[in-house]
Amino acid sequence: MTTAPALAPLVARTVTISDPGPLLELLPPGPALAWVRRGEGLVGWGEAMRVTGTGAERFTSAKRAWAEVASRSVIRDEVRLPGTGPVAFGSFAFSPDSAAGGVLIVPEVVVGHRAGTWWLTTITADRAIPAPVQLTRHERATQAPADTEFTPGARAPQEWKAAVAEVIERIEAGQVEKVVLARDVVARTAQDVDPRDVLSLLAGDYPNCWTFSVDGLLGATPEMLVKLERGLVTSRVLAGTIRRTQNDEQDLALAASLARSSKDLEEHEYAVRSVADALAPHCTTTNVPDSPFVLHLPNVMHLATDVTGVLADGTSSLDLAAALHPSAAVCGTPTPAAAELIAAVEGMDRGRYAGPVGWVDAAGDGEWGIALRSAQFDAEDPRRFRLFAGCGVVAGSDPEAELAESEAKLLPIKGALSR
Repeated sequence: MTTAPALAPLVARTVTISDPGPLLELLPPGPALAWVRRGEGLVGWGEAMRVTGTGAERFTSAKRAWAEVASRSVIRDEVRLPGTGPVAFGSFAFSPDSAAGGVLIVPEVVVGHRAGTWWLTTITADRAIPAPVQLTRHERATQAPADTEFTPGARAPQEWKAAVAEVIERIEAGQVEKVVLARDVVARTAQDVDPRDVLSLLAGDYPNCWTFSVDGLLGATPEMLVKLERGLVTSRVLAGTIRRTQNDEQDLALAASLARSSKDLEEHEYAVRSVADALAPHCTTTNVPDSPFVLHLPNVMHLATDVTGVLADGTSSLDLAAALHPSAAVCGTPTPAAAELIAAVEGMDRGRYAGPVGWVDAAGDGEWGIALRSAQFDAEDPRRFRLFAGCGVVAGSDPEAELAESEAKLLPIKGALSR
């Protein structure tokens, strides 16, 4: 379904501006929209339009509404880069059965930065000429709140390890090859938390990740589900993880062991195969490297592969995100069987965790990450966050090791919420 205002045409104007300072410092108080990496990307605020979707049609209803709105909109774009003109920020539930559904939000103001070019887009939904905008910097806190309490979410650690053991039994019985099992943790802070502070801390600590905020879901993901830019398709696949020690020499040895690990290489192969197979119908050619590289992040290291392709059929980035979701990196292999097992044993609704999050412009270009290393902000209680982490389980996995891996993956968002 879509909300009633979703089909109203937009009026959008994009102009070049001088450097206004860090993108995240431009966000005013209130709901924040952000997609930033290494100081580049997009931030937005206000709401010119919202499109919602539920169930299995959550992607389809959103993309149809956005395509109709984009085709009828009045656009004056003096910059003409991916991400200029009207832009919709989006976030979609992992499961079609989740009440979280999906959403596209078109802000009233977007500020973008790419390769030394800065721009300002103003958008209205009433055919009025957008009003001038005065940009103001709001410097953010550089320290996380103190005295944050973390408690188990849907399952206590021992219960979650038991679920992992059950999944391993199912894998060894030949029912599935790989299952990604997730867990949640609830954070309660001693004071109200401004989500903008969390975003600033994440962006500062994890500059190689995409820091995002859409409809209360915020985080810093290392995984690009799909990027579409002028016909070139890119997807970064991460699967296979090892925790860092903060000792450079030891970490290099761990990276080498990760690159040789049969368990992690098997898990990674499943994920890469699922992405390549999903992209193939939409691309004239696809390129899959013969072996992964090791991606070094401050808290963990991942096996990573960048899959690329040339678009063949005019599909939008949102279409591609829908086609790729869920990949083996967040669900498993075979995907239908893994999804059924997740629903049976995980014991929680993931909401929009592990679903696509990102943006799409009027031309269909865009960037969609996987909502990992993330937390759902409670709009009614600014002291409560729901945190998520997941691990790929294959034959030979160990429940204790998977729990440790999940704790490592929780470190980024925990670190932004506590000190």
